[in-house]
Amino acid sequence: MDRKEFARRRRQFMRMIGKDAIAILPAAPVRHRNGDMEYAYRQDSHFHYLSGFPEPDSVAVLVPGRPQGEYLLFVREHDAVREAWDGARAGTEGAVEHYGADDAFPITDIDEILPGLLERRSQIYYSMGTHPDFDSHVLSWVHGLRSQARQGAATPHEFVALRHVLDDMRLYKSRAEQASLRRSAQIAVGAHRRAMRFARPGRMEYEVMAELLHEFRSHNADLSYYPIVGGGANSCVMHYRDNDQRLCDGDLLLLDAGCEHDYYASDITRTFPVGGRFSSAQRAVYEVVLDAQLAAIDKVRSGNHWNHPHEAAVRVITQGLVKLGLLKGKLAALLKDQAYLQFFGHRTGHWLGLDVHDVGDYKVGGEWRVLEPGMTLTVEPGIYIRPSPRVPKEFWNIGVRIEDEVLVTADAPEVLTAALEKTPEAIEYLLRAA
Repeated sequence: MDRKEFARRRRQFMRMIGKDAIAILPAAPVRHRNGDMEYAYRQDSHFHYLSGFPEPDSVAVLVPGRPQGEYLLFVREHDAVREAWDGARAGTEGAVEHYGADDAFPITDIDEILPGLLERRSQIYYSMGTHPDFDSHVLSWVHGLRSQARQGAATPHEFVALRHVLDDMRLYKSRAEQASLRRSAQIAVGAHRRAMRFARPGRMEYEVMAELLHEFRSHNADLSYYPIVGGGANSCVMHYRDNDQRLCDGDLLLLDAGCEHDYYASDITRTFPVGGRFSSAQRAVYEVVLDAQLAAIDKVRSGNHWNHPHEAAVRVITQGLVKLGLLKGKLAALLKDQAYLQFFGHRTGHWLGLDVHDVGDYKVGGEWRVLEPGMTLTVEPGIYIRPSPRVPKEFWNIGVRIEDEVLVTADAPEVLTAALEKTPEAIEYLLRAA
């Protein structure tokens, strides 16, 4: 991402919080997996959104209107020994030269410098509770200033949740962000196609997962979440994670996986027959879900509200369940009673961006949020049929979910993952050609 994009975001953010405010954003801490072994480092999304700075033990401070510089970074200093072990650091010079800071200071000096920046600011924009270890530092600075109030020190009188501003900003994707989302989607499409061609009766779920990972890493992308690779009965477990069972001929495989590239996430689900052909029952259920997804995608239009796609999917799925004989009764009554919930128990989508379940309110003032250009979301209806004496056996253990990423535009919705096969005919052709 070009540093001009981060500068544009900072300018917009500072206009929104005003010249009486200060914003403090700590970097994500290093997390340990076990012993002294660390997880791969991933920067805090809010911190990244405004700075693009990739290192831990850092703090970004935005001080609108400050004559000496509005954007400050506190960072680790160069340390030859640590850099020999952990890699190069930007240092204070690099923070200015490469990441656009107006000024940069050693992180070890923050207790001496930051209290002075807080003086004469009425509001502190900060995500209290997100980084508990850092909360105590912020509170100690404020308490220290308040103890000097009798000597004339001006102190902030209000904490404001940083997310009130940043979550809304992040909801509207710029052209640069849309390009990153398209690239992440493109990589994920290739990974799904590779995994679909690889899956065969007798192979293990984790082997299919390995194909996904290979394709992701081949394009310098990583997992945006732990994949769901569920064959047979496992396709009916909405958040299945074991991925350790053998694939059987005649089963469906539900594959829910996405990658993160340049910090932006993708999220795709496809369901396909392990043996290469849908059974009549599998195809019937699949076509209901596909019709529901297409109806929902058509509602992802500027001016519609967030729940319109879900309402469209629920209607089509309920009609389809009646047609399949899995629900009985009149459509209006079934919808009112939410009879579909026994087969379709989740929402139809979520926001997508820097996080796979991205930030942004779904309701504003108690009403569903109106969709606007730049918003990006997933559309993922599903039907999950577990064994039951009330269900014909040919439908047992059929779990189908179809998920695509959709960008709201000024016109028709743009499906970022449209290149990946999803009609029954296209899927069967892909599997035969493998």
